[in-house]
Amino acid sequence: MSDLEFGLDTFGDVPEDDSGKPISYAAAIRQVVDEAVLADQLGVDVIALGEHHRPEYSVSTPETVLAGIATRTSRIRLASGVTVLSSDDPVRVFQRFATVDALSHGRAEVILGRGSFTESFPLFGYDLRDYDVLFEEKIELFVKLLDEQPVTWSGTMRAPLENADVFPKTESGRLTTWVGVGGSPQSVVRTARYGLPLMLAIIGGSPERFAPYIDLYRRAAEQLGTTAHPVGMHSPGFIADTDEEAKELYWPHYRVMRDRIGGLRGWPPIRRQEFDAEVEHGSLYIGSPETVARRMARAIRSVGVGRFDLIYTAGAQPVSARMRAVELYGSKVIPMVRDILAS
Repeated sequence: MSDLEFGLDTFGDVPEDDSGKPISYAAAIRQVVDEAVLADQLGVDVIALGEHHRPEYSVSTPETVLAGIATRTSRIRLASGVTVLSSDDPVRVFQRFATVDALSHGRAEVILGRGSFTESFPLFGYDLRDYDVLFEEKIELFVKLLDEQPVTWSGTMRAPLENADVFPKTESGRLTTWVGVGGSPQSVVRTARYGLPLMLAIIGGSPERFAPYIDLYRRAAEQLGTTAHPVGMHSPGFIADTDEEAKELYWPHYRVMRDRIGGLRGWPPIRRQEFDAEVEHGSLYIGSPETVARRMARAIRSVGVGRFDLIYTAGAQPVSARMRAVELYGSKVIPMVRDILAS
């Protein structure tokens, strides 16, 4: 699988310094840039930054941080992971990512999604009762914008456009655009209908259970007469020199983050036994390079994807540990996965 691609994802979790104190939001954003520069040097294919509007995350405008990364890197592709299109304007999203594409000499990618949190809706004046129609209408408009021709469009959630030309244009004539999906068959079929690449968010449970979604995507594309692209997946994980070190660095911060989210969604507090089971059999790729590579290779084979993005931050892991995780992913895990899949 020589064409298999590997990425790193982060939401810009605010980390601790080595004395155990949280760093500032500004320092956290600069830290993300430093991690992306290291990933670029190590040959990682993609860095993806998620949009969030919560106190534990520093990245609310991925494209702004990606523009900074563009000026310090030469080859790594620059993606959002995801851009919450429902609470944004498709024209402005296109313009901002076309600008990143220009600064990076064609390396920009946008991954569109609904988002895993809803803070952006009241923040930007949207009604959650319009959750479905907002995304449906805005992705329809965004796909039209990708042709980089004058657009005529009308809907119920935004002012209509009449022969509107949008600038800047990309040099390639097409902005690379994915759709991030968390497990809805309807979302998979919608992605196929627009002929866009599919990125599966596999953040819990056995990854094999997502294989039917890829089959659905391919069958839908065939029936709709669109293109079925290689599918990507992104899952959380963390790498250290040993399995035990990785788990002990990850668990306390992951527990805080998971219970904070669980409190919002009515989940019970996570137990260590559940965490260990997810590391062993589920979709947490945590451990030494050898352990993570072995489990990633198994997931790639069983799900059938062409790209694997590791969400390498979850909570306030120390800055030095995060840098080490990026280093081990690029220098050891990726070559090991390629070797395993080639054997």
